[in-house]
Amino acid sequence: MVSQTFVIKNNAGLHLKPAALLCTEANKYKSTILLSFGNTTTNAKSVLNVLGACVKCNDTIVLTCEGEDEETALKNLAKLIADGLGESLR
Repeated sequence: MVSQTFVIKNNAGLHLKPAALLCTEANKYKSTILLSFGNTTTNAKSVLNVLGACVKCNDTIVLTCEGEDEETALKNLAKLIADGLGESLR
């Protein structure tokens, strides 16, 4: 199991577009991928669950990956988040 902490820099947080991109990337892997925010831990492969976490700009999340491709999954998800999840960061 591997995990990493991220600060979401998208101006509108994890609204539909970035949440969908995150889930699309997460679904490429066999590993279980969880998103933790506050007291909530949810399946990062479900766009409804990610939206339901209500992550806003500058909120801190933790992604945890567990399975045969966990390292690759976390590395690629980290790059996607760092690149702004399909949006330009200011």
